[in-house]
Amino acid sequence: MSLFKARDWWSTVLGEKEEFDQGCLCLADVDNTGNGQGDRAQAEDLLLEVHLRDPILQVEVGKFVSGTEMLHLAVLHSRKLCVYSVSGSLGNVEHGTQYQIKLMYEHNLQRTACNMTCGSFGGVKGRDLICIQSMDGMLMVFEQESYAFGRFLPGSLLPGPLAYSSRTDSFITVSSCRQVESYKYQVLAFATDADKRQETEQQKLGSGKRLVVDWTLNIGEQALDICIVSFNQSASSVFVLGERNFFCLKDNGQIRFMKKLDCSPSCFLPYCSVSEGTINTLIGNHNNMLHVYQDVTLKWATQLPHIPVAVRVGCLHDLKGVIVTLSDDGHLQCSYLGTDPSLFQAPKVESRELNYDELDVELKELQKIIKDVNKSQGVWPMTEREDDLKVSAMVSPNFDSVSQSTDVEVGADLVPSVTVKVTLQNRVTLQKIRLSVYVQPPLVLTCDQFTFEFMTPEMTRTVGFSVYLKGSYLPPELEGNAVVSYSRPTDRNPEGIPRVSQCKFRLPLKLICLPGQPSKTASHKLTIDTNKSPVSLLSLFPGFANQSEDDQVNVMGFRFLGGSRVTLLASKTSQRYRIQSEQFEDLWLITNELIIRLQEYFEKQGIKDFACSFSGSMPLQEYFELIDHHFELRINGEKLEELLSERAVQFRAIQRRLLTRFKDKTPAPLQHLDTLLDGTYKQVIALADAVEENQDNLFQSFTRLKSATHLVILLIGLWQKLSADQIAILEAAFLPLQQDTQELGWEEMVDAAISHLLKTCLSKSSKEQALNLSSQLSIPKDTSRLKKHITLLCDRLAKGGRLCLSTDAAAPQTMIMPGGCATIPESDLEERSVEQDSTELFTSHKHLIVETPMPEVSPLQGVSE
Repeated sequence: MSLFKARDWWSTVLGEKEEFDQGCLCLADVDNTGNGQGDRAQAEDLLLEVHLRDPILQVEVGKFVSGTEMLHLAVLHSRKLCVYSVSGSLGNVEHGTQYQIKLMYEHNLQRTACNMTCGSFGGVKGRDLICIQSMDGMLMVFEQESYAFGRFLPGSLLPGPLAYSSRTDSFITVSSCRQVESYKYQVLAFATDADKRQETEQQKLGSGKRLVVDWTLNIGEQALDICIVSFNQSASSVFVLGERNFFCLKDNGQIRFMKKLDCSPSCFLPYCSVSEGTINTLIGNHNNMLHVYQDVTLKWATQLPHIPVAVRVGCLHDLKGVIVTLSDDGHLQCSYLGTDPSLFQAPKVESRELNYDELDVELKELQKIIKDVNKSQGVWPMTEREDDLKVSAMVSPNFDSVSQSTDVEVGADLVPSVTVKVTLQNRVTLQKIRLSVYVQPPLVLTCDQFTFEFMTPEMTRTVGFSVYLKGSYLPPELEGNAVVSYSRPTDRNPEGIPRVSQCKFRLPLKLICLPGQPSKTASHKLTIDTNKSPVSLLSLFPGFANQSEDDQVNVMGFRFLGGSRVTLLASKTSQRYRIQSEQFEDLWLITNELIIRLQEYFEKQGIKDFACSFSGSMPLQEYFELIDHHFELRINGEKLEELLSERAVQFRAIQRRLLTRFKDKTPAPLQHLDTLLDGTYKQVIALADAVEENQDNLFQSFTRLKSATHLVILLIGLWQKLSADQIAILEAAFLPLQQDTQELGWEEMVDAAISHLLKTCLSKSSKEQALNLSSQLSIPKDTSRLKKHITLLCDRLAKGGRLCLSTDAAAPQTMIMPGGCATIPESDLEERSVEQDSTELFTSHKHLIVETPMPEVSPLQGVSE
């Protein structure tokens, strides 16, 4: 048996299909015999079992019956408190003592109970009083057979754990505000209800007092349990078990010490320590462990067979320090911490002299075997793993005869849909196969999840679904992804080894675009240079232009389903293509589609040296406008959520006041509280609608920002002739998120990534490499810092800087400029820290980039009509 496992002294299983909690375990001499009984599991161990019909919330033992100081059992139900006497009579047969339970009295509760605590409230001698906390935050005090009073805790929303401190004569609880609160019993007894507002005769006489808290302490988390420990008359401690920490407080609420827990706790119990001035604590957690702490020092850790929800320590059958634990499914165990002597002795190892020559020969043989295995098939049999499951996708060349986009119209156009079929072909037996399909919004799927229970070897499965546009804006990509997760059983692992396979597919441009009329005027223009003769746009985009006599179409218009238009022009002489549109982000899809189709066209012709380039100025100003719009929506969303939170707090406060007046026997006038409630409710609804609308606008703005980001990355790659690996680094830096939120947004993520690139591979000096980046990401005050870093990134790339993931010092940046692109001069202010915010620095760079020389031409100048 392991040293770190709790030693089972006695255990049993309680009930059938029942649930237990921390209030369901109590360790006491309930039959008043004066001695603890217990032994190994025997037939008479179950002393008493009674069915009480109602669910039991908590059990406690104390002096609850007047006229006697004997211990009685208090049982708390949701609407009733019962006090029983448990007694035993000596039996005449071998079954031993017989136990009976007798109801002494009961209290019917007007409110639903949550928990209770007991003690000598007010310093009474020879008896215990009971305090029950209801679900709506009312403390009900019972003086044995009679009801004393009830008081509402101020501002109560949800009940928390409750405990009584006899030394300070106060009740301690943790409110829903995550504060430890202490209330004096005398203040409770002489106070009027916190929610009563009518003026009674006692209040006029000055005898009524407002219920005020004695002290509070904000612990910042919900509490699981509270325990009051007083091992001497001079001081007592308040122990609070939180969700992540446990606290030890003084009588006045000051923190004596606290301990951050590594695992999620489930129960705890402070008890007396053998060292003077310290307290030991048992803490159970959800990892089936029981930890023993001396103040904040972990002294012992032991393994339990279950997760404890309640723990107690007592003396059973003359065995002191027995640990009693109870799980939520009824496993009750009495255990102790100890060890058994180990009688095993390791045999002596035969010592012999080592022959180093033989060891060298053997080592060389093993190295040769390892080298041959790595050379033949590598560390993993890749071919065998890849052949487990083949995934392929096929997009239908034609639209669906009946569009699947029911009740969806984008503008005045009916939205078409296209069918995609995904085929799975397996070689071996596979399990738990799940196919997930992803497309970029606002593209949607008729079905995106497919599950296969089991597949036999050499089997083919094909599933189909339709894709269509649902929204008046454009997706950032026309590429979809089919991901298959499955498990492959092996001899050693019958459950299967989890693996993933995926396949990408490309949706047609006509799914979101229609032929349109070319436009001669546009706000945004891009020119792409190539090294081959221009190609007729009709052969590149069949179906988007009418067949002409000479089959040479050099102007083509595209109209997206959302309404925006893009014009594509091809020069017959200068090997250039121009894309122009009214919106900057709309240029991305047509530009990307043009480059892809040009590459495919020349590959079919057998030409392998085709290349595109971009020699114009980087359109950073237009890109920055989209960033500012996205950031403005984020700030607006924060303001709306703050307003909504304030109105919700106001709404709940008015509700509580109205509820208090309605519950009074003699209600006071409403004083227009109902009108205020109605007005606040309308404001809450209006603000909620505004938050939803802002979230929709933010999502659309982020989608447009992603399209513009793809375009900027493409232009930077063409401008500086970056490799695929360098473009991948740019995409990882500029597109870290699929969807941004208020807590973690695009701006701070991209700023941190670009700052890292500027500090490492694009740094100018070792001074910049020594800068430390902030490890905490938070929403910035504005976008000036981000725009400055993007400008510096382009500037460094223009001076010959290259992107890499190595942490070595940056290579010397030589002036290697592509033809037709002027140098972007750097400001003297750049010598400052990259991390320093300077609006003037950004303004200087922005001005210089916008003024980069580019020949001004009319939209159709140099292009054949």
